[in-house]
Amino acid sequence: MHDSHDVFLGVDMHTIVLAIGFIGGVLYIASHYMKTMVPLRVCEILSNALFVGYGFLYPSYPTLFLYGILIPLNAYRLYEMIELIHKVRHAAQGDLSMNWLKPYMSKRHYKKGDLLFSKGDHASEMFYIVHGKCRVVEINVDLPEGRLVGELGFLTPEHARTQSVECVEDTEMMVITYDKLSELYFQNPTFGFYFLRLTSERLLQNMKRLEQELEARPKAATA
Repeated sequence: MHDSHDVFLGVDMHTIVLAIGFIGGVLYIASHYMKTMVPLRVCEILSNALFVGYGFLYPSYPTLFLYGILIPLNAYRLYEMIELIHKVRHAAQGDLSMNWLKPYMSKRHYKKGDLLFSKGDHASEMFYIVHGKCRVVEINVDLPEGRLVGELGFLTPEHARTQSVECVEDTEMMVITYDKLSELYFQNPTFGFYFLRLTSERLLQNMKRLEQELEARPKAATA
């Protein structure tokens, strides 16, 4: 360690180094009590920075190395969450594309005729149609590319499918589990708020489209 008699602004350097370490420890402990992800990441980055300072001044090179690595990792995760909030807010303001959710989804392929799920099935996943087409069997409504499938099952208390959906073409899907969606939902209240707005808007659009199709069918039958 550096000479314990060194002083900075009249304060013993040894005391300053210990204070930096203790403050870093307090912030680290505080981060474990935070329930939302953005404040947690900010608190961890501040804690990491203080531990880097502690490791440099002590000196403790393993501490310096460990927390020097953690700073960019936490900063990247913070950036991801802020970017997600920005994109979902933008989506809720009118852009109903689900591209912002793709980094959290996995790819899956289905053949023509495959049944995605049946009405009443337990729901555990939400789908996004990348290529191909699906059909809601009970009401004979086609779901083209860019449509979200299965979001209502996430919002129902029983997590039950409200309709049956089958693939009418070879279809490429992006899939996210409800567990992952719940994690994103509860990690950040802003995400949860805008996700609910987005799904509500989609539900209203679906109802409006269904009403238009039902109104058009009698006219087509009498034509």
